Amino acid sequence: MQELEGRLALVTGGGSGIGRGIAIALAGAGMRVVLADIEPDAAEAVAAEIAASGGEASAECIDVTDAAAVEALAGRCDERYGGIDVLCNNAGVLGPTPLGPASLDNWRWTLDVNVLGVVNTINAFVPRMRARVSSSSGEAHVVNTASIGGLIAGDRWLIGAYIASKFAVVGMSLNLRGELAGSGIGVSVLCPGGVETRIWEAGRNRPAEYGGPEAYEWPDRIARSRPIDPLLVGRHVLRAIREDEFYVITHTEGRTVIEADARDVLDAFDRADSNPLD
Repeated sequence: MQELEGRLALVTGGGSGIGRGIAIALAGAGMRVVLADIEPDAAEAVAAEIAASGGEASAECIDVTDAAAVEALAGRCDERYGGIDVLCNNAGVLGPTPLGPASLDNWRWTLDVNVLGVVNTINAFVPRMRARVSSSSGEAHVVNTASIGGLIAGDRWLIGAYIASKFAVVGMSLNLRGELAGSGIGVSVLCPGGVETRIWEAGRNRPAEYGGPEAYEWPDRIARSRPIDPLLVGRHVLRAIREDEFYVITHTEGRTVIEADARDVLDAFDRADSNPLD
């Protein structure tokens, strides 16, 4: 999708972190941007930042777990702008989920936001995008934010729900790419490593039905990992949209772990071939 000038992007979770980085990169490429975030002041601040740089942006307050609210937002985008061309599903949360029933609130919250929130947004926007692309022989693109934790697990992080949700986003993205093949709509899945975001402060917005706001301790490993700037992540996303790249990798140090995991899977196939039980 090379022609971005004047076209419209929606970025969920656009009020900070990776969402802000993506929005600034897309605005810098000439796109108009709708920033959708559960924190309206944050979204307004990024919209003002883009406007001050000569871009065009607006802010929307949205909870992606509310399917009706997401559908209403899709309707407003149709009415005000004629629909969106790039959908960036970036809203996400993280909370610790150690073993035991005490973590169930964070399991439900994390899966509702990180998985069903993406489902809600895809269901509301992608059919509209497909109909418009089909009628105009145009192009569009979907970017789903996963994590390197959607490709790698088992490293003693007590965030099983987050890891499960990001593996789900990778799988959903692969499936969506197949479903949209030949439609003119590209799909990318963003799998960043450590980024300078407020993801470990996400508990500030945990709703009452999931136990209410909660503060978490940042792991020392995060501080030592020297997270990258979200603006760099935004540039990776911009390139993926333009080049129709599926996997968007920002950190290369995870390669050896992924190669080892892939070998384990292939070894299991070899064992099944060499010693069948049927």
